[in-house]
Amino acid sequence: MISVITPVYNGERFIESCIKVVIDQNCPEVEHIIVDGCSTDGTVDIIKQYAHKYPHIRWISEKDQGQSDAMNKGIAMAKGEILAILNVDDYYEPNVLSCVSEIFQTLPNPSFLVSNCNLWNDEGEIFEINKPKKMKFTDLLLGWHVNPFPANPSAYFYHTSLHQKIGLYDIEDHEAMDLHFLMKVVQVATVKYVDKTWGNFRVIKGTKTYNSNQSGQTIQRIERILQAYRQELPLLQRWQVAFKYEFYNKKKWIQVRVKYFLKRPQELPRSLARKVINKLSLLVQID
Repeated sequence: MISVITPVYNGERFIESCIKVVIDQNCPEVEHIIVDGCSTDGTVDIIKQYAHKYPHIRWISEKDQGQSDAMNKGIAMAKGEILAILNVDDYYEPNVLSCVSEIFQTLPNPSFLVSNCNLWNDEGEIFEINKPKKMKFTDLLLGWHVNPFPANPSAYFYHTSLHQKIGLYDIEDHEAMDLHFLMKVVQVATVKYVDKTWGNFRVIKGTKTYNSNQSGQTIQRIERILQAYRQELPLLQRWQVAFKYEFYNKKKWIQVRVKYFLKRPQELPRSLARKVINKLSLLVQID
C-alpha cells in the first residue's frame, strides 16, 4: 500500500483538487492521510465532505508545530510500506501511483524512487523540468546547478522503513527539511531514477518557496547545507569534491556568460566582441 501524506493549513484554495488528484489515480492500494493544523478557513469542511464518501481518506485536525511536525504525524498514522508526501498545492500526473506500486515490487527495502517534476509559475507555464538524474551523495554535494536534487516530493516515493534508519523530519526545520531528508536518504537507500514526469510543483506567489526564491535565500540556504555535509567527508574525498565543485561551477558560470553575450554582443566593446566570443566558444560546449 502507498500512504500519501498531505500536510495542510488554511489550504481551502487547493485541498479539493489535491484530494481529487489521489482519487483520480484509481489506485486500489492507497490511503490518503490529511494532517490539518486547525485551519480557520473552509479546509476542514471540504476534507469532511470527501472523507465521508471515500474510505481511503484518513484525517486529523489539531494544532502542530509546522510542516515537519504535520508530516511526522502522518508518518505515524501510515499503514503503507511506501510513503509519499503530496503538498496541498502540488499534484501527480495520471496513473502515477499504480506505476510506482509496480516498480517497488522490484526494488530492495529500503529504496527511494524518483522521477521528473514540472515546475509551474503563476501564468500556468512550465518554467523548468526538474530531472534529478544523478543522485549519489557526492553528486548532490556539487550543487543544484551541476546535479539538481529533486525539487518537490510529488515526484518521489520511498519505503516507510527509511525513517527507521534516518529518523523523522526535524520539527525545528521549517525551510530545508526536504533537502536534509534527501541528503540522508541517498546515503542509506537504493536510489532508482525513472526518466518520466510524475510530479507537478506550483512555485507561485505567496508560497514559502516563491518568497524564498525571490529574496535569494533559497540558494544561500542550499549552499550552507551542502557545505556542512561536505565538511563531514573524509579529507581526501572532501578535496576531490571541492575540486569538482569549483571546476563544474566555474564551467557553468562561463557557459552562462557565453550564452548571455552571444545573445547580446552589443554589450561587449565592439573591438573585442568577436574575439571574446570566439575564444569562449572554444572553451565550453554551448548547449
